[in-house]
Amino acid sequence: MEVRVLGCSGGIGGLDVRTTSLAIDDDILIDCGTGAGVLDVPALVAIDHVFLTHAHLDHIAYLPFIIDTVGDYRDRPLTVHAAPETLRIIRSHIFNWLIWPDFSAIPDRAHPLMRFNELRVGESIDIGGRRITALPALHAVPAVGYQIRSERGASLVFSGDTTLCEPQIAAINAIDELRVLIVETAFPNMQHDLALAARHLCPQMLFSLLDRLIVSPDVFITHLKPAQAAEITEEIATYAGRLRPQILKNDKVFRL
Repeated sequence: MEVRVLGCSGGIGGLDVRTTSLAIDDDILIDCGTGAGVLDVPALVAIDHVFLTHAHLDHIAYLPFIIDTVGDYRDRPLTVHAAPETLRIIRSHIFNWLIWPDFSAIPDRAHPLMRFNELRVGESIDIGGRRITALPALHAVPAVGYQIRSERGASLVFSGDTTLCEPQIAAINAIDELRVLIVETAFPNMQHDLALAARHLCPQMLFSLLDRLIVSPDVFITHLKPAQAAEITEEIATYAGRLRPQILKNDKVFRL
């Protein structure tokens, strides 16, 4: 199993700065931010499943464009998996015939181009030997993280957007063969209060999370706000704990 980073920034800016999307092999996306725009049309047509962590625009922005682009090429619907609250939000505010057509009813509800599947915390879906499990997260809107487990038993965890979340930390610590942890850190320490209000992490909160871990994955940091990326990177470099977090980069590939 391969996990490729299509986008991992907290903002946009040319080809190098694009928002969150991870590709699992050639048929699954985790989130659908502007990073998904690097895929050409044949690659987009091959996507059968999209798992959303939450409904914020930087994580769903390209989903409407993808389904509009690929629908007529496909012989089965694209399945969008997310927590019930997230699906309610995107159906009410995106696929509502005002912002974008409701592709779950096109050409008709019996033969849609897109379908929605509710996935609650703790629930898993097996797709071709890969298991995707929704993990707890704590954000400004209902949110989840994901554990992605390969057929060989190795796992990658993506925190999604979250502040310190004790249930998520407990879930991470319970995973055998956790090889990779991708965790957000959106703000520098000087914006600690904003991080708390927005339910994101800053480096000192990240350090608290890492200190609670008993597992030993490779740790990669995502979702840095572009204007503060250098400052956040410098602060993360001061961590003196057991794990050694690295800044995630576009096009990084994890093989599990």
